[in-house]
Amino acid sequence: MTLTACSVGFGGGSAAPVAAAGSETLRLGYFANLTHATALIGVDGGYFQHALGSTRLSTEIFSAGPDEISALLTGAIDAAYVGPSPAINGYVKSHGQALRIIAGATTGGAELIVKPSITSVAQLRGTTLATPQLGNTQDVALRYLLKQNGFRTAVTGGGDVAIEPTANATTLTLFAAGRLDGAWLPEPYASQMVAEGGHMLVDERSLWPGGRFTTTDLVVSTTYLDAHPDAVAGLLRGQVAANTWADANPAQAQTIVNAALKKLTGKALTPTVMSRAWSELAVTNDPLAATLEAEEAHAVSVALVKLADLHGILDLGPLNAALQTAGQPPVSAAGFGT
Repeated sequence: MTLTACSVGFGGGSAAPVAAAGSETLRLGYFANLTHATALIGVDGGYFQHALGSTRLSTEIFSAGPDEISALLTGAIDAAYVGPSPAINGYVKSHGQALRIIAGATTGGAELIVKPSITSVAQLRGTTLATPQLGNTQDVALRYLLKQNGFRTAVTGGGDVAIEPTANATTLTLFAAGRLDGAWLPEPYASQMVAEGGHMLVDERSLWPGGRFTTTDLVVSTTYLDAHPDAVAGLLRGQVAANTWADANPAQAQTIVNAALKKLTGKALTPTVMSRAWSELAVTNDPLAATLEAEEAHAVSVALVKLADLHGILDLGPLNAALQTAGQPPVSAAGFGT
């Protein structure tokens, strides 16, 4: 799989190596999720390492964004693929000092899946639902939807609807055993719940203008960005090359991603689950900056983050340089750039 991706991706020269002067390692965090397809292809396809040149890529797998942001804030990793809510929370907690969003990665691919007997949001009262982790992007989305529909929730699990932050794989087991009424999950877990007999009650795309919202961004610590700009530029060139190849080769991209998921989790997705899950999302380099205020407002509304000025959270200069090199148009910071 790796050789196939490399031969296709590097042929056009869009991921030319970058000499990352003075940097020995870039420590990158990401998930074994389909919504992190950019990372899965970038790592297993060799795009990142090729573009990083002399900088060694070191990777760590996480299961949810808040833990990943904690690792970034404590210096355990240098960059991370993560949802916008944890990224915003990390930015706010550090008073705008610790991190920058430097690219988007995925749009779409998050849904509320419930048991067949639940056919409307009104029927969620008294149910128990799962999310990946308190304060992660899907957790914020679920709590905000429930509040908009008049339901109370609590971080301790009480309220009109009990929300239980649960590891994604465990959620599937509990749902199959009838111990959960549903869950708001990223792909491929949402599609796996459908395969277990659930059905989609809410497609998050339906809640956003134009059906576009950010599921995954690429963030970097400001310390690493300031010290090793060439390595960050290389990582972004690798991402642009990986996403360009994935868009042009969707069938091969699914094969690469499924092989990566099998390596990381021990089990590949079935063709039915992979096909459904892939259709629910799209890889992108655009962080959809215009949605940042809404993302923050949702988290503030459910008391998971304090209101703060997000201007400066984005640094898209290195990404736009990589896009220009690849002959692609720039993306906008919508006024939130450094």
